Amino acid sequence: MPLPSFRIIPKKSLGIDIGTSSIRIIELSRWGERVKLENYGEMSVRALYAKPFRTFDKSTLLLSNENIAKAIKAILEDTKIKTRRAIIGIPDFSTFFTNFELPPMSKKELEEAVGYEARRHVPIPLGEVTLDWQVVEGRVVNGQGTTLEVLLAAVPNEVINEYKSLAELSGLELFALEAEVFGLVRSLIDEEDRRPIIVIDIGAQSTTCSLIYQRILRKSHSFDVSANQLTELVSKSLSIDYRAAEKLKEKYGLLSQEKDINKILLPIIDIMIKEVEAICQNFQAKEKEEVQKIIIAGSTALLPGLKEYFQENFKAEIETANPFSKIFYPPILEKTLKIIGPAYAVAVGMALRGLE
Repeated sequence: MPLPSFRIIPKKSLGIDIGTSSIRIIELSRWGERVKLENYGEMSVRALYAKPFRTFDKSTLLLSNENIAKAIKAILEDTKIKTRRAIIGIPDFSTFFTNFELPPMSKKELEEAVGYEARRHVPIPLGEVTLDWQVVEGRVVNGQGTTLEVLLAAVPNEVINEYKSLAELSGLELFALEAEVFGLVRSLIDEEDRRPIIVIDIGAQSTTCSLIYQRILRKSHSFDVSANQLTELVSKSLSIDYRAAEKLKEKYGLLSQEKDINKILLPIIDIMIKEVEAICQNFQAKEKEEVQKIIIAGSTALLPGLKEYFQENFKAEIETANPFSKIFYPPILEKTLKIIGPAYAVAVGMALRGLE
């Protein structure tokens, strides 16, 4: 009598990155320690709608849920992705981060102290936000030890409820919501890499600069420099439409003097450089260590000459984000994944969260 055969089904997870101008979805699977790329898909806002996926209201970027749900369903249908267990990234401009120090104290005292400090630092009532925090430096041992540095994250409940509603409209099983920066750490920094590292995520609406040390987020700072701003500057300077400006920016970047594209872009890029310099200097003054690596993420990471320009300004190793470096995929995708990798770093990080 033949023995029954058993099929081992690998665990699967979706990572979803909802940007201002596009949605990216990654499907990963895990079988033991092996993580495999199952599928991926992307949709630009211009492919379906005249307006961005996000709208400004009450100083918070809220989601236009019906449009996003339609886009997500379209991506899933087009790619034939069956998995519905999803982790969605919350953009850094919707998350409030702050650091503060506390004296040595017990764990119970620490919880009370964090609540008190949160009231001082978070700009909206605590009843309207969900808090998450961790000790990033120092130890708590029976109230004895060194000064504690705490990283606090606060997300408006209104934002969380929007994402829950979106998941339901999209037919997704929402496993978790997570700030995008934690996905970037997961997808771009090796578990054994404890060096001081800065990750720069250049988005369509803003840029976020995050300092990671000992693989723990120490500081995250967003500022109003973006991929869209670079394109708009080219458009206005040359009196051409947005799409034509986008093509010129992507073709020439900082490498060529053709149409003075490099001169148009450099003042904005220099703002990024100064922001990164300030974080490096503050870290060195406090920790007596230098930042050893800078990772550039987001689709603008592939701007011609950007990596080289950063290398001219910093002693640290400069790397373009490659979230697929530890993931198995068909060799035929090598070239494609190298091109799309920097833009998919958040989505990959979210999917990895679902496989932990």
